[in-house]
Amino acid sequence: MKIKSIFVALSLLFSVSALPSAFAVEKPTVESFTASKLDVDVTDPDLTIDFEIVISHPKGLENTSTLLILTNSGATTISTPLTRTDSPIDYAKTKVTFKGKLTLPRSLTPGVYTYSIDGVRNNIDNGTRFPTGIVDGPIVRTLKSAESGILVRSNGYLNLDYETINGPAFGSQSGISYLNAAKYTTVTAPIWKVDETFNPLDYFEVAVSGVELSITTSTPKICTADGKTMKLISEGECQYKVSTAKTKDFIEKSKILSATVTAARTAQVLKVETVAPQKPSALPTSILLSPVYASGTSAVEYVMPKSITPTICEAGGYVLKIVNSGTCTLTYKTEGNSQFLPSETYRQNIEVLRDNLPAVTPTPTPTPTSTPSPTVAPVVKKTISCVKGKKSVTRTGANPKCPAGYKLKK
Repeated sequence: MKIKSIFVALSLLFSVSALPSAFAVEKPTVESFTASKLDVDVTDPDLTIDFEIVISHPKGLENTSTLLILTNSGATTISTPLTRTDSPIDYAKTKVTFKGKLTLPRSLTPGVYTYSIDGVRNNIDNGTRFPTGIVDGPIVRTLKSAESGILVRSNGYLNLDYETINGPAFGSQSGISYLNAAKYTTVTAPIWKVDETFNPLDYFEVAVSGVELSITTSTPKICTADGKTMKLISEGECQYKVSTAKTKDFIEKSKILSATVTAARTAQVLKVETVAPQKPSALPTSILLSPVYASGTSAVEYVMPKSITPTICEAGGYVLKIVNSGTCTLTYKTEGNSQFLPSETYRQNIEVLRDNLPAVTPTPTPTPTSTPSPTVAPVVKKTISCVKGKKSVTRTGANPKCPAGYKLKK
């Protein structure tokens, strides 16, 4: 009896575990969702748009219609029903098409209008219905903030209110998602000094395609701009605006900023000491140079020498290795920073004399032996006389011969 009870319990256990797959149900599937027009203008003669959605379910659909809703970011909403196209209605049909028309009012505010349906339900499947819920229209374009939906224009203008400018990439900027993070989040701050040039492309970027950055100023005595760059011309407060102009898609966007312009940068001055002529007793040899630094900086910035005469000397920091006699030439130069311009290139010439070096005996250069030209024997010419009857002729040459019919006169 106990064995029979165990068998019944196991049977029930396996039956329960099989229930989920045996009674599995699924939501209706949206096969497609389309609109006949995706870009309209309120001045168009025909503002009617056809909508179609195709939905499937293995148990069929119980809806005879669904509501299409068109809405924009300002909560303007218009709607129209989409009804089944199968006639007579076949509720067991596993794929159903819903269609409807919507005529847009000409008073509609330009912008992006997304469309969706409020959902459909499948026929009862083991006592359960699974509605689709709200179904949004698909992504149909790459235009920022208008990837899906219908574009409604007025006289060609969409008037999207989208932040088309990212930046600036200096100062405290939180919440900015840069398209080119490597460039725009590691850039150094601008140099706000007289005679400097400010290029907005170094510190701002456009967040959408089809727009361009421009720069203008409202303080022309302090800073001037040609639309592309800004020139700092005198000390004071520079007021400037970086903007993207209005386009067919986007409204104008701008950032109004200011900066304090101070005195112009000056070139750094280096202190390079003169080095007395060197008289080494052997080569190679090394000497220690005095450090060179830039004057006027807040901290001591040493400038390392570079040798431009490597056959005479080699610089390794301030240790100079002399490898030959002659003139050793070193150069010193600093890069610019926010306070100073780059320095000029300074030269340091060090004469390396041979006074104490051992004399070098020159190695004689062998005189090449010339190959005599062969003697050409002189050509010896002779003259002969030739006769033919009463006629006679002479011939001269290295090996003269008589003409045909003539005989050598002996």
